Amino acid sequence: MSTAERAVGSPPRGSVAAHWFRSLQLMMRFDAGRAREWAPMMAIVQIFMGAGMAITYGFFYPVVTPTIALYIVTGTPTLALIPLGLVMVPIGVSQQKVERTFDFIWSLPAPRSAQAASTFVLWTALSIPGMVAAVAIAAWRYGVSLTVSPSIVPAVLLSALMAISVGFGMALAISSPILVNLITNTLVFVVLLFSPIVFPISHLPSWLAGVHHVLPFYAMAQIVRAGLTTGVVTNLAWWYLVVFVWTVIGWGLTAWVVGRRG
Repeated sequence: MSTAERAVGSPPRGSVAAHWFRSLQLMMRFDAGRAREWAPMMAIVQIFMGAGMAITYGFFYPVVTPTIALYIVTGTPTLALIPLGLVMVPIGVSQQKVERTFDFIWSLPAPRSAQAASTFVLWTALSIPGMVAAVAIAAWRYGVSLTVSPSIVPAVLLSALMAISVGFGMALAISSPILVNLITNTLVFVVLLFSPIVFPISHLPSWLAGVHHVLPFYAMAQIVRAGLTTGVVTNLAWWYLVVFVWTVIGWGLTAWVVGRRG
């Protein structure tokens, strides 16, 4: 009997909620065991994606003013989270399809909602060390002092949930791993170049700025930035609402795809 079968093969006991949380715990153990080989490399990639891009953006300005430096540093967590959800998660699911383990995992006697929750918990937990290191490197590079508030916790969790929901749903909905890889890399390229994550939105044409008021990426940067600064972000409730709505859409589409597969 395999590790996964031993993990979730027992029949449900007790209440439905108890069975769900037990299934989540066992699926997390199973997923964490599979991630041991590549988790350290993912942390390194996140540091390069976050801190590396933050430092690179500084080369675009003849003079990095304190305002620009603050935007770059506080945008670093979002620079690290977006590739996590839009690239790493879809690649992970696609790899399972190539290895022909995807259907086996879905066939395990655990609620699929618990399996999806395990994916979110695992990837979010793996993202935090690299994200923190990237922010620390960027803050040191630009000499920026941050004011971290408790609101950074829900901001990061909600942003990670949104990014993972989009990547997870996309990987489930598209059967071709090559097509998933092409779409995710193109999407990340467009988002990181044309989203005002590390620069003020006022630098964009008015029509593009209006688009970003309803897309999730600038909103993610804003709620995370609000957790690292004081008095910089305005209209915070709207940005939380935008990210929340996109999260609901992402997981709703994921649930629809999972239901069709069932």
